[in-house]
Amino acid sequence: MTVLDFVPLSPKRSFIPSNTEQKKVTMFGLLFFILFTPGVSEFLCSSSDLEMSYTFCDSIGHAFMFNLTPCTLRNKPVWKAGLTWIPRSDIPFLKIVFHVWYDGARAFHWQELLCSGADDEYSVCGMLKGETLVSEFDIKGSRIKFPKGNYSIIVQGFSDDSENNTILCLNFTMTVKQDPF
Repeated sequence: MTVLDFVPLSPKRSFIPSNTEQKKVTMFGLLFFILFTPGVSEFLCSSSDLEMSYTFCDSIGHAFMFNLTPCTLRNKPVWKAGLTWIPRSDIPFLKIVFHVWYDGARAFHWQELLCSGADDEYSVCGMLKGETLVSEFDIKGSRIKFPKGNYSIIVQGFSDDSENNTILCLNFTMTVKQDPF
């Protein structure tokens, strides 16, 4: 019978992390948890007149980040948006559907075919699973005078025209704190 005798590599080196190392590991774990845990609300911005956040509609984790500037509705006809996304499937076809509710009542519905597979103009079209999309674009909807209240905006992306195969689904919450009038 062979008996293994383990000898420490160094008498000063311990296999138990120091307090500082434990804090670094804990912070990294917390950051990873926040970035990739489904159902966690992502805070976009807050100002004296506007507050925005979003969650994913499903329980699947996504590699996704969205930001918006400026965080105001006053005197800003255009918002600048930034998007980073790693899709979980190929995107030869992409249909986007927006549903907007204002204080619980359906206020707006819009859909757009972004990618059809032929002569597509958007960079997301034709992306392969695992590729990274990094894009900046303008949102000109801030020209609308939003009444004070709570808005729920559901943005869905489908990989087919029948809206059966969801690629991405986001639930934005927008609270307008002041009437623009």
